[in-house]
Amino acid sequence: MTRILVTGGAGYIGSHTAKALARAGHEPIVYDNLSTGHEWAVKWGPLVVGDLGDRELLASTIAAYQVEAVIHFAASAYVGESVLQPRMYYRNNICNTMSLLEVMLETGVNDIVFSSSCATYGEPQSIPISEHHPQEPLSPYGESKHFVERMLRSYERAYQLKWVSLRYFNAAGADHDGDIGEVHDPETHLIPLAFQAASGQRDALEIFGTDYASPDGTAIRDYIHVSDLAAAHVSAADYLRDGNESVAINLGNGAGYSVREVIASVEDVTHLSVPIVQAPRRPGDAPALVANADRARSVLGWTPSHPDLQGIITSAWKWFSAWSTNPCAAAYPATGVVASH
Repeated sequence: MTRILVTGGAGYIGSHTAKALARAGHEPIVYDNLSTGHEWAVKWGPLVVGDLGDRELLASTIAAYQVEAVIHFAASAYVGESVLQPRMYYRNNICNTMSLLEVMLETGVNDIVFSSSCATYGEPQSIPISEHHPQEPLSPYGESKHFVERMLRSYERAYQLKWVSLRYFNAAGADHDGDIGEVHDPETHLIPLAFQAASGQRDALEIFGTDYASPDGTAIRDYIHVSDLAAAHVSAADYLRDGNESVAINLGNGAGYSVREVIASVEDVTHLSVPIVQAPRRPGDAPALVANADRARSVLGWTPSHPDLQGIITSAWKWFSAWSTNPCAAAYPATGVVASH
């Protein structure tokens, strides 16, 4: 059993990864300040409540649990917000990651799987996007992820730190067992926003940009089931544990769907109408982002188990319906809370 520190492990993707780690025989040690994560989502190992900037707490956590590797999710992750508040994004995503890396070096932890993003690519020059595509981010969020990737390369050259950067596309869906799912405040992701509009929890769904160079004028994205993302993080941690070389890897299904296509699929799954309002493009949004995931298959042996868009939306709708009816049903106390700062 490998004990793995999962920063941001109380969040959407982090909690699914913690479950996948436990199922694979590892022990996830979740480290989260709960600013956007949820204590009820930590169900497969201990939770340490704290900030990444608290180096003393980080070091004591790694020592207490004899952590051997890190999967790093903790970050601010809203593209539009990053344009308005770049200081917050650079401080949280870059400075706090530097704090984490410093503590890793001090405690002898040499392996890190980094939650990166397709936002590092910026405006696509070709579709699908491979790892060789130039990285020219359009937003401070994308810039922060790109900077950390560059920092990891520097730390490897100087300090022999090993890393895998997983550049994934649009996470969606929910755990098929119903244990965890997507709960954000504020919610910014297309599929749950469409559910909210369809169920009357909001007046309408805003479509940001209807003049893109796509068949229906709306932006195109590659949607990947969150459980598939989680499985890839486990594979990446095992890959590093086996002594392999550092690498950046795309995670996606290789298929793009427009905003209007996603809305149509939501209506098919829910049997409800999604009221929409057209709005201007958001700053920092690329017109199309679709992954070439060949490297994930060849390096990690990873392929998505749930690639179908309607299946992804169906799993998300089951979670959304259950949560909307009884948000306490999925919640029970985390285990092993060792500190709170």
